[in-house]
Order: sequence, then structure tokens, then C-alpha cells
Amino acid sequence: MKHGKNFTLGEYVIIKKPELMDIGDNVRIADFCRISSACKIGSDCEIAPGTYIAGGDGKYTFQMGECSSLAAGVKIWLSSNDYVNELVTHSLPEVKEIQGNVTLGKYTGVGTNSVIMPNNNIPEGVSIGALSFVPSNYKFEPWTVYAGRPIKPIKKRNKENVLNTLRKIGYLK
Repeated sequence: MKHGKNFTLGEYVIIKKPELMDIGDNVRIADFCRISSACKIGSDCEIAPGTYIAGGDGKYTFQMGECSSLAAGVKIWLSSNDYVNELVTHSLPEVKEIQGNVTLGKYTGVGTNSVIMPNNNIPEGVSIGALSFVPSNYKFEPWTVYAGRPIKPIKKRNKENVLNTLRKIGYLK
């Protein structure tokens, strides 16, 4: 596992393929997380307790931009059964799955117990409310708040306030 300075890993975290992990500075992964996919986590990120990042067997990657967070219980799937068109099993090689990378841009946040399905590109500044469901291939707008099952846009996020806070703490110039 490659990681930067000030990396904190909870005592009860399972990382199935540490050789597929690339972690920036000032990152915290809390207890009871399970990561079994390739991950690239930017600096100043937090992954709260009980988060799962799974699927894809290393063929797909979860990427998290700097200053982003996953709240407790978030599930990120890089591979999933297709419950409409296929058998619902992983034991048969002929069964086709829904697969793809999941990318979170800078300054994003995902609320408690939300589920993100494969093949999503979540742009800079997006917030996803608690208990939300993000279907595959969802089309996001930057700096927008989303919530629901399935998600829908709620309102624009205050980009200037977020960036001003980052300037005040010396993160941005």
C-alpha cells in the first residue's frame, strides 16, 4: 500500500488488495471499513466507519478527489449483478455484470448509508445526501446537492463559501 504522510488506518479495517491502494496525505480510514477494489484516494480525505468499496476484482478503480468524504456506512460498488437482464449470482462465469469505475471529484461528500453503483463520475463539489441511491451512469452537474432513492438534484451548493473556507485555512490561494 502506497500512502502519504499523516495516514490513519483504523485497527479493524480490511483491505483485501493493499497493493492496489494509492493514498494521499492526511487521510483517515476509520474502523470497520472493507476495501476490496483498486483505490486512489486524494489528500485530506476521510472514510468513516462501516464503509465498503467493492467489486471489479482490481479491473476497476474507485478514485476520490482531495478534500472529500464518505460518511458512515457508504457502499461503493464497482461491479454488481444486473437484476433486470441476468441471473443474480456471481458463481457462473457466463453471467454479465454491471461494471465500471467510480470517481469522486474534489470537495465531494457522500452521506451516511448511501449506495453508489458502478460506472459513475461524480464531479467536483457534489454532495449526496444520506440514504441516497446513485444508479449506474447517472449524469451529475458540478456543485449540486443530490438526494433520494434514486437521487435527484435538490439545489446548487455554495461553491464560493466552500472555496473561501479552503482559502481561509490556507488550502487554496
